[in-house]
Amino acid sequence: MSQGAAAVVAGVRTPFVKAWTALDGVAARELARLVIREIVDRADLSPKEVDEVILGCVSQPAEAVNVARVAALEAGIPRSVPAYTVARNCASGLQALTSACEKIQTGQASCLIAGGVESMSNVPLQFSKAAQRKFMALGRAKIFSQKFAAVFSFRPKDLLSPVEALRCCLTDPVSGLGMGETAELLAKELKISREEQDAFALESHRRAARAWDEGRFRDEVMTLYPAPSHDAVSFDTGIRRDQTPEALAKLEPVFDRKFGTVTAGNSSQVSDGAAALLVMREDKARALGYRPLGFVRAYAYAGCDPARMGLGPVFVVQKLLKQTGVRLADVELVELNEAFAAQAIACERVSSSASLAKRYGLDGAPGELNRERLNPKGGAIALGHPVGASGARLVLTLALEMKRRRRALGLAALCVGGGQGGALLLERK
Repeated sequence: MSQGAAAVVAGVRTPFVKAWTALDGVAARELARLVIREIVDRADLSPKEVDEVILGCVSQPAEAVNVARVAALEAGIPRSVPAYTVARNCASGLQALTSACEKIQTGQASCLIAGGVESMSNVPLQFSKAAQRKFMALGRAKIFSQKFAAVFSFRPKDLLSPVEALRCCLTDPVSGLGMGETAELLAKELKISREEQDAFALESHRRAARAWDEGRFRDEVMTLYPAPSHDAVSFDTGIRRDQTPEALAKLEPVFDRKFGTVTAGNSSQVSDGAAALLVMREDKARALGYRPLGFVRAYAYAGCDPARMGLGPVFVVQKLLKQTGVRLADVELVELNEAFAAQAIACERVSSSASLAKRYGLDGAPGELNRERLNPKGGAIALGHPVGASGARLVLTLALEMKRRRRALGLAALCVGGGQGGALLLERK
């Protein structure tokens, strides 16, 4: 390991909370501020040591379009420290981390905070262009007659048919498919049954609940006290401890109501949350007395068919393994984002089958994704998926579990809306 290697020194995240519940009134900039401040405090780090802040965010808020800069300043990072926000759909948080690694590798920085944030509760509704023009006319009206005319120009359809921006965010404009519809496509093509999907989802909840009970999230998750109640929020709120196969089986398909198998119960949850990682050049980390959680060995991104975006992890893992010479069998822990149970199972099948890999245009199959090593603390189906934060969360969860289990090599991977995959190899000495 060179002295210029990128070391993940520390990390923290908020609880991932079901959208429109406890964090409904907390803006993305505040969620990001909280994790930045927390990581500085936990690491006992002078903010002056930070060279740059990079955050991922998919739906950047209008009131803080460069949310990384706003959150950094409000967290007490000096004005002289630059910050920027990146967007690669579900891999935005991972992109923030790999961008930080590039800064270290090229000698541009030695200490950065990287992560991601998403307040899916606060993605706004949008009005039609015609309605927007009428609102603008009302805002520009100076005298009573102008205001009167502007008010009475509105029609019921202007106010009763807002566009759900969140739905737009989760729809690929190239294929025309929503993310859930891409999961349905894979389920049909690979004959993934409803029962298989529900069983995968149930296991995600069980693993997450067990990990919380065993204290394995204690070092990962901070406590929040959101307004107006200021009641403590200390846990991921989407975990269903009492989930049963019978309850999952009763849920109606969401994306193909007649023939579909993808339900709210076997899909990732719409969530609010943020995560941050402290990344340093190895020699700087040692000089400051830190013992890194892990070192970024390599990372990659790959593209695939947008209509089958769920297979992105298979494409990128294949690329990453070729790039590094590592075998999938050598990877001791894997964190794979569970966008949908169907998508995760599809990755398992294609990754281990040469014939299926060839069918989808891959040059060979990467290897078996062993479930004993896969998402040991549960995944996004139970924990939630605040899209801009999930990539950073995967690496944080992986690093802490590798430390606990004393594992040397781990992999974080996720699919990306629009037909991409992102992956990172993390190693410990």
